Amino acid sequence: MSSIKKSQPKLRRGKPLFKLRGLITLLVCLVMALVLLPVTLLFAERVEHETEMGLEEKAMSIARTLSHTPLIIEHLQQSDSSSSMQKYVQKVSSANHVQFIVVMDMKGIRKTHPDPRMIGKAFAGGDEYTALHGHESVSVAKGTLGLSMRAFSPVFSSTGKQLGAIVVGISMQDVLRAQGGNYRLIAIAIGVGMLIGAGGAVVLARKIKNMLFGLEPPEIARLLEERNAMLQSIKEGVIAVDESGRVMLMNAEAIRLLRQAGIEDISSSGQEITAYLSAFRLQEVLAAGTPRMDEDMELGGITLLTTSVPIRVKGGIVGAIVTFRDKTEVNQLAERLTGVSLYTEALRAQAHEFMNKLHVIMGMVHLRMYDKLEHYILDAVEHHQVEIGSITRQIRDPVMAGFVLGKLSRAREVGVSFELTPGSYLPETGRTQTIHELITILGNLFDNAVEAMESLEHKQITLTLYYEENQKNGSLACVISDNGPGVPEPLVEAIFEKGFSTKGESRGMGLYLVTQSVKRLKGTIKLIPAEQGCCFQIKIPYTIMGNDEHD
Repeated sequence: MSSIKKSQPKLRRGKPLFKLRGLITLLVCLVMALVLLPVTLLFAERVEHETEMGLEEKAMSIARTLSHTPLIIEHLQQSDSSSSMQKYVQKVSSANHVQFIVVMDMKGIRKTHPDPRMIGKAFAGGDEYTALHGHESVSVAKGTLGLSMRAFSPVFSSTGKQLGAIVVGISMQDVLRAQGGNYRLIAIAIGVGMLIGAGGAVVLARKIKNMLFGLEPPEIARLLEERNAMLQSIKEGVIAVDESGRVMLMNAEAIRLLRQAGIEDISSSGQEITAYLSAFRLQEVLAAGTPRMDEDMELGGITLLTTSVPIRVKGGIVGAIVTFRDKTEVNQLAERLTGVSLYTEALRAQAHEFMNKLHVIMGMVHLRMYDKLEHYILDAVEHHQVEIGSITRQIRDPVMAGFVLGKLSRAREVGVSFELTPGSYLPETGRTQTIHELITILGNLFDNAVEAMESLEHKQITLTLYYEENQKNGSLACVISDNGPGVPEPLVEAIFEKGFSTKGESRGMGLYLVTQSVKRLKGTIKLIPAEQGCCFQIKIPYTIMGNDEHD
């Protein structure tokens, strides 16, 4: 199924002798030449034979017609060589464009001849024997007028007695000339056919080259190798189907993830979408032509994060492609990124705050106010220790405590009063997924509150964390509020929708991500009505460390 073949032919690095267009043209012309050559030879032979047979038929028809002419029969019966018969025969010969017509008696003596001096002499050639014995014949012989094709027809009286024979001769030069004319026609036809074929080959080559986007075969092979290498190297499963739903491509990572989900009978390339592939909803993407982005899908006990998009060529949908990855791996990466981001943000805020304090200390040193400097340093250290001690006593989870400390530093930097209510309490949990989702929820709500209060002079954010333990599992209630402008009543339901925002385009993901995280934790979120600002309440199941085995 994988599109990566184990053995790939090595590409020739040298410059090819012919480009694709020239190669196609040359091959098509060569094939036409190889086909037309034997056809031409056979046709030429046939034309030569037909030409010869046509001339034979012409000569025989003239001879047969003259053998039944009363004028000739009458003069042969009288053994007369009259000038009238000579004139008649010459007239027929001239009208039919033959070399000669000779009338002979039973002794082979010429009664007519184109050369009057030959009249009364014996016929030359020796091929008249058959005709003088009552049978028609055709032969090629040399006479007084040169080499010629001769047609003999016997002449009979009304009583059936043979009186002589008629000979009609066509010069072999005329025969060869007729054949040569036919050869020229054949050559012209072949030449025109080759020109048309060559023109068609050029058009075909140009069409194929355009279909291949102007690429040469080595370039296509190199692109295929590069595409296969890229598909093999990416850490996402890729499955592509054509417009009819047949699987055309599946990379190695896709096969690995499917087998991890317990699917061993993976269809080969070219088969239709099977039951397990229908979960990716590729057929819906093909029908609707709209992408489905960042969707969760359960398959064989594992959660996959999938993105399905249609493939368009010249405005038409020719297929669809889905990319997917194990969401557990995505969450692990997100946890690492969240930890690093929180750590970085906390360091940046603390560094900024520390630089401000250093400036104060430097100023007091220059003013030699050492007593006040001592009190300032003691107060700063005590405040820092009290703040950290208070946070760590209320929030026992170290990751969450670090998050809150980072937000406290960030709030001071942007001029926001951020307060963790005195009664807040969050025990440590053994489930990193819960803390990761909780950081996503509170982080987005905190950032939204800071943005909403940008134009206010006094900015206040309050966070309450309340853990309640029951007989089976505990629950955690989180309330975060601000004194910003709040949310208009008509928009209360819409603010949780993906892409909805009052801050412009390419926004509207924060509260959507909050909602998704709450759903994954099987909790609830609602906007509590307040006199001023926003107040969000989140309730989620929460298991403290040491109780996991009893879940």
